[in-house]
Amino acid sequence: MNAPDPTPVDRLFDEASAIVKVLEDKPEPSLQIAAAENLRKILLLAAASHFENKVCALVLEFVRESTGGSVLVEEFVRNKAVARQYHTWFDWDTSNANKFFRLFGPTFLAAMEEQVKLSTELRDSIGAFLEIGRERNLLVHQDYATFAMEKTMEEIYSLYKKALLFIEKLPLELQTCDGSARR
Repeated sequence: MNAPDPTPVDRLFDEASAIVKVLEDKPEPSLQIAAAENLRKILLLAAASHFENKVCALVLEFVRESTGGSVLVEEFVRNKAVARQYHTWFDWDTSNANKFFRLFGPTFLAAMEEQVKLSTELRDSIGAFLEIGRERNLLVHQDYATFAMEKTMEEIYSLYKKALLFIEKLPLELQTCDGSARR
């Protein structure tokens, strides 16, 4: 089985790591520290932005498929439920995504609560996803230029990789639950 293609966040992490590595060999430790500080902020924003783009796209794809490709319904959802709404879908200060799951109704909420109960890996993935969103909010709302991040680039990247499972499972869970609800 082939490894998946690297995401833009994977490439950014590799490039940032290479820059930090090159700077470690220079006699300018302050430059290396400054570069690492800025690059990890960039990595966090890239990961959070990537997830926002993916989740919004998969919600719209679900709507498109569920409505038989209705352009009108898709545009209505895009304009009233998706555009500038992503950050309201989640309670970033919790360790679960129940607020988001609840948006699809009680059947989906119950199904996802059961999936999370059965899978430590999924629960950890959701926690990592929410932590990235929470850290992103802190970064952008508490003076980006002076915000002191505690996480290293490696810790941010590890959260990103862990959160991917949630992003990968979500479309299937929506389809599965919707299919069983239609019966």
